[in-house]
Amino acid sequence: MTDVHFLARDVLKDIRPYIPGKPIEEVAREIGIDPDDIIKLASNENPLGPSPKAVKALKEAIDEVNLYPDDGAYYLKRKLSEKFGVDPEQIMVANGSVELIQLLGLAFLSPNDSLVTSAQSFIMYRIVGKIIGAEVIETPLTQDYKVDLDAILKAIKKNTKLVFISNPNNPTGTANLKDEVERFMERVPEHVIVVWDEAYYEYVADGDWPDTIKYLKSGMNVVALRTMSKAYGLAGLRIGYGFTTPEIVSALMKVRLPFNVNRLAQIAAAAALDDEEHVRRSRELVEKEREFFYREFERLGLKYCKTYANFVFVELGIDGYEVYEQLLHKGVIVRPLRAYNFPTAVRITIGTHEQNVRLINELEKILKEKKVGIYGTS
Repeated sequence: MTDVHFLARDVLKDIRPYIPGKPIEEVAREIGIDPDDIIKLASNENPLGPSPKAVKALKEAIDEVNLYPDDGAYYLKRKLSEKFGVDPEQIMVANGSVELIQLLGLAFLSPNDSLVTSAQSFIMYRIVGKIIGAEVIETPLTQDYKVDLDAILKAIKKNTKLVFISNPNNPTGTANLKDEVERFMERVPEHVIVVWDEAYYEYVADGDWPDTIKYLKSGMNVVALRTMSKAYGLAGLRIGYGFTTPEIVSALMKVRLPFNVNRLAQIAAAAALDDEEHVRRSRELVEKEREFFYREFERLGLKYCKTYANFVFVELGIDGYEVYEQLLHKGVIVRPLRAYNFPTAVRITIGTHEQNVRLINELEKILKEKKVGIYGTS
């Protein structure tokens, strides 16, 4: 039999596949725990569940799954246009916002080009660049774990086509606010497409949050990526969207697969966009439980980042993967960050108060056993 590794493209040899948070079903199989006794705080899903309006629409549409979806997502684009004041021709809908990251790479990068991003941001920017064979230029975060926009500007070269900025940054939860984004956009070269990944947009309440759509309307080459997976609770349906120029939309349409967004996802997303009550409740839960985590981390003597998202980044002072494994055996799933070069940190989704208390209780037992944090030797 022919060795398929020999047949595969050379660039794939250096690529480590994306590893998502473990699903509850997998942990139940591996550890032998009742699924009902497992809590997942690893993938930044909404602990309140999906939008009730989306669920109602899904139930009404389930008998239509024998039909192909609307390939142009006409009604969903119209709903997004009305909600955000962007022309339908400037909207791209995809199988999760991560597909848009891939499509941007396919449409605009070649092996002779480069992309610039942060070394400790969403790992798919790097993976997409490497799949294509482009040069991936990664800049370090600032000392307070924010994306360093000045460093990104300095890293841009003549062959740079794309800049990816996660805002809020995943996995640290930090953010670049209005004034610094304004300074960055004033200085970014015209030949570069700036992609703002705003997956956690709905959780941001800061009045200094940058309006990325403003730059689009001013004629700049900007893409604003958003998703229905987080605040709207539709992660399992895989649907995201982006706002950009009609010219960029046209390029993306040439490299996407037909029917890339399924029928039920389109229907549920359109209904969820009207569910402002669900988004409000989701945001209020996160705002309240953020403060709970801050208090508990300070009590436990742990360093953390104040977050603009629905997760918290915490430095443990010991091997984060080991802590992840120990929590896993207690039925608590968090996200180790070794792949992001944060070997002593984990990312924790903000869950319900009951879930968060359980996480803290189990984490404290580990810290006490390992003699770190407040239990460290003085």
